Amino acid sequence: MTRVVGLTGVTKKYPGGVTALDGVDLAIEEGELVGIVGPSGSGKSTLLHIVGTLDRPTSGSVEIAGFDVAALSDRELSALRARHVGFVFQAFHLVPGVSALDNVAEGLLYSGLPRAVRRRRAAEALERVGLADRARHRPHELSGGQKQRVAIARAVVGDPELLLADEPTGALDSASGESIMELLHDLSAAGSTIAVITHDLEVAAQLPRRVRLRDGAVVEDVLGSVPPSVRGGEADAGPPAGAAEGCGSTGGSGSTGGSGSAGAAGGSGPSGGWSGTAGGPGTAGGSGTAGRSGTAGRWSGTAGRWSGTTSGSGTTSELGTTNGPRTTSGPDTTSEPRTTGGPPWPPQDRVPDDAWTGA
Repeated sequence: MTRVVGLTGVTKKYPGGVTALDGVDLAIEEGELVGIVGPSGSGKSTLLHIVGTLDRPTSGSVEIAGFDVAALSDRELSALRARHVGFVFQAFHLVPGVSALDNVAEGLLYSGLPRAVRRRRAAEALERVGLADRARHRPHELSGGQKQRVAIARAVVGDPELLLADEPTGALDSASGESIMELLHDLSAAGSTIAVITHDLEVAAQLPRRVRLRDGAVVEDVLGSVPPSVRGGEADAGPPAGAAEGCGSTGGSGSTGGSGSAGAAGGSGPSGGWSGTAGGPGTAGGSGTAGRSGTAGRWSGTAGRWSGTTSGSGTTSELGTTNGPRTTSGPDTTSEPRTTGGPPWPPQDRVPDDAWTGA
């Protein structure tokens, strides 16, 4: 299987002694759908910038789509990003007053393709995300979920090797968010390599692989389903929430079942708790009720290990809108010449005649 992302010992330090990434090793293979999850300050934004070639590491090696980032000039890096990486952000970054078709076609603006070809491919991308019937609609005529679909279409219109989705459901209601996650799964099933950056544990729970960051380091890299305690915050199955290990409660009324099994001596009839012995000698008599004050089993008392806070962190995302370029998807947003060069993408001789008039 082809490796699309390869990070080895990646460290990123900023002035003032801030270490945003600390020796990160990460490999993403072709066709994988990966969640990169962590609380604010965990290093998600910095990792996004490094993988998306928007920034260079302080140390370590970065390989994207088979290219060693350290060996590329800024111009070549821009070409790599424009052709091989697609971006989807929490903010849609659609051009107001421009149709969905032309917003998507903008993703090919730096490709050197004729305008007619760009628009044809944009129409195909909109159909791919289920918005063929909204091609002529402008952003203000679309719902939030539809806007995000347009942004995704723009990101994949150039068939990039890697799609980076930063909090793709963060600005959406739950129903729209679910539809976007379904779309990402569909794109993954069709062969796209996708990394979803999120702080939302419910979003992460829907992904087959999860890489968890904390303090700039990878602390967990797991495959498979997420336990309920992480997915929805509920306690694990077992003793009831709030039970403490080693501390018995009265187990309800402590009666022996109403039949008077305690007998004349009171004996040690079973309690109504989890499994503890009945408390003390019961009072004899016709009713045969066991000692009401008898301690039941070991499961109760003040909050213990079963009622602890849910795993993970529910803090808000470190990204509201990203710190990267304001325009998203395939096109490079740096202020470089419109033609690009270098190994990943043959340079264009000139800017397309219609490049300055929109897609």
